[in-house]
Amino acid sequence: MKKQQNTFIKFILSFFMAQFAYSQAKELPQNWQNLDFGKDGIHGVSTEKAYNELLKGKKSKKIIVAVIDSGVDIGHEDLKDNIWTNPSEIPANGIDDDKNGYIDDMNGWDFLGNKNGQDLKDETLEVTREVARLTQKMLKMGKDSTKDVEFEYYQKVKGIYTQEQQENFQYLTAYRLISTDIESATALLKEKTKLKEITEESIKDLVSDDKKVMEAKAMLAYYFSKGITIEKIKDGLNDLAGKENYGFNLNFDGRKIIGDNPTVFKENNYGNAEVQGPDALHGTHVAGIIAANRNNNLGILGIADNVQIMVIRAVPNGDERDKDIVNAIKYAVNNGAKIINMSFGKSLSPNKTEVDEAVLYAQSKGVLMIHAAGNDNKNVDLGDNFPNAKLKNSEQTLDNWIEVGANAPFDDASLPASFSNFGKKTVTLFAPGTSILSTTPNGKYLEEDGTSMAAPVVSGVAALVWSYFPELSYLQLKEILMKSVAIPSNIDRTLPGTEDKINFSELSVTGGIVNAYNAIILASQQSKMIK
Repeated sequence: MKKQQNTFIKFILSFFMAQFAYSQAKELPQNWQNLDFGKDGIHGVSTEKAYNELLKGKKSKKIIVAVIDSGVDIGHEDLKDNIWTNPSEIPANGIDDDKNGYIDDMNGWDFLGNKNGQDLKDETLEVTREVARLTQKMLKMGKDSTKDVEFEYYQKVKGIYTQEQQENFQYLTAYRLISTDIESATALLKEKTKLKEITEESIKDLVSDDKKVMEAKAMLAYYFSKGITIEKIKDGLNDLAGKENYGFNLNFDGRKIIGDNPTVFKENNYGNAEVQGPDALHGTHVAGIIAANRNNNLGILGIADNVQIMVIRAVPNGDERDKDIVNAIKYAVNNGAKIINMSFGKSLSPNKTEVDEAVLYAQSKGVLMIHAAGNDNKNVDLGDNFPNAKLKNSEQTLDNWIEVGANAPFDDASLPASFSNFGKKTVTLFAPGTSILSTTPNGKYLEEDGTSMAAPVVSGVAALVWSYFPELSYLQLKEILMKSVAIPSNIDRTLPGTEDKINFSELSVTGGIVNAYNAIILASQQSKMIK
């Protein structure tokens, strides 16, 4: 059993190290994403430098950023002043005052709820839904199923489902073993020593004649050195258990709560006006990176100083539905959003054509779409992460799309975040995405890792630039963000998911990190030309 456990632990360590940021030997400043490499030695986006040196005394125009996500705690102390309010809607009167199709939508809309106020929390994965749909179809066709045009696709999807389900079970088993190890070692040290809190720092100088104490210390020190904490393990356990119970469950139907037909895209007025939902951690964290109040001496500093967050709930615990994303995009565009942040993604998109049409609609209205590249440490030039800028069955790509990879803070081999997807043709640029402190529900703050954090950094920079230079078109703004990236030094970096070395310039179209200071300078020059 011990040998099997060690095998599992090695397995999960390799997985964990590829999925999460390492703990840093150097101390990391709070709000590091806003810092400047030249001044602070940190690969942030130079937000504070831009405000201090370029924007003092200048006027700006409010920009609406739609956050399509899991929901947002709109009452958070650091967000409440920067939440979009529908100016044409009277609250809680049960009437669609502005005739936009949504009753009492004061701050956005929840496409994962029903008119009785119930909310969908857990969902299946898209691959599970496709296996279930196609299995039923093949069973109905019987012996003729192999002649169906979708049979080859069915076999492919079923293979993906089986592989991903098995991997999830292995990860879950390994997480449980490590969780038991950490909890047991922590309990032992608290019992045998005077330590009240067990952290990397608190056990660093611990010395004892008790062999078990020193063994527990060594184990925890090793885990801590890999960035593994009990909090991250618990988060991982919750995610993996959710996938086991709901994500891969062919018989689970969370959608029945909503009462719509998820295959009928013309049906768009389902849901409710309560935008927080049952699990708003992810969406609240994303919103804070963009728009946390810069003037209230509380918590953190958002990137944009004149912004409103339109909250659109469309991402459950599980994979989002194409129908919900289509309607979320259209709602955002029709209600005045100029930027749409999309910190979500999945491996299949059965209704990509409809999603493409929604993005093209946003493009026709001058709306910029900013999407997280994903956390699978893979080259997305070679595989899909949906939604994306590639139009289905076409060589055309969407002009209003920015795909964002995640970078770490320091100018060393670890600069590309170990979990981040990348792609010389597909990923537009990088942005800070490791150990990002931001808002979470109930007035709290938490550090999170992911391209989900990098995308709102870019959304924040885009909103900042557009608020001071509203005359720019979405194409001009996108060009400015791309041309003004900060290019890191020409040293070897670690290719995400491997030990191979690569130049940072090979990981994205621009080869750089979004930079607010550079973008403001370029926007100023562009603005003078326009005027």
